[in-house]
Amino acid sequence: MKYIGAHVSVESGVSNAPLNAAKIGAKAFALFTRNPSRWTSPALKDKEVAAFKANCIELGYSPEHILPHDSYLINLGSPDPEKLQKSREAFLDEFRRCEQLGLTMLNFHPGSHLKLIDTEACLDLIAESINLALEQTAGVKAVIENTAGQGSNLGFTFAQIGHIISKVTDKSRIGVCVDTCHAFAAGYNLATPDGYKAAWDEFDREIGFEYLSAMHINDSKKGVGCKVDRHECIGKGAIGENFFKMLMADKRMDNIPLILETPDMDLWQQEIEWLYSLVPSEAE
Repeated sequence: MKYIGAHVSVESGVSNAPLNAAKIGAKAFALFTRNPSRWTSPALKDKEVAAFKANCIELGYSPEHILPHDSYLINLGSPDPEKLQKSREAFLDEFRRCEQLGLTMLNFHPGSHLKLIDTEACLDLIAESINLALEQTAGVKAVIENTAGQGSNLGFTFAQIGHIISKVTDKSRIGVCVDTCHAFAAGYNLATPDGYKAAWDEFDREIGFEYLSAMHINDSKKGVGCKVDRHECIGKGAIGENFFKMLMADKRMDNIPLILETPDMDLWQQEIEWLYSLVPSEAE
């Protein structure tokens, strides 16, 4: 079964996220548990945590279909010791918020070398940062998101992500979220049947489908291999409708959150309905 949703607003509190997801017909959702543009945020209040859990239960959202995303400021591979420590502290706080909310995943961008250290050293730092967070928490999986390869950002190849996973001690608490716009921008031509197959074959070879924990399903404003992260509405970009038809028919993506981060939130309900219309019936 496909679980499609969107990254919804938490304005006026995280407890509103499941309500906002239900309004657009989502069966999954993503959210920020704190301000993504600040290093620190006020602690979650017990009343808000209880309301979030109650709303999730009432509306039928289970933790395996909820994908919290961490702060954009965090760089787990920073070559600057002070910024690395700051990032690690913020990352740990994100994990603890997930624990409070009863969530089981935390989605994050791996990190950037800032052209100050080599790629392998940065990947090793990222893995070390993940290990430190996992050692101090329980029950929450670290879910690495692939990147478009802009600037010095790493994680734009499946091999780089595989390298990080190889250095993570607790393999039961590491996973991957594939962002389709990012993958396309990084050079994986998901728009064609041959390119689709080649991309997922490489994913399975370098990472393994057992680690696929979620997806961000976005079209791309720019062409394949552009290394530019610009999301577009479903079917209106360079990836095109055919990819989403292939994805919705692919049973390897069943039972994980498939999250829209497309730029026009007014279209989310329509996009979700269209995507569900593409899912083959069990009889087919």
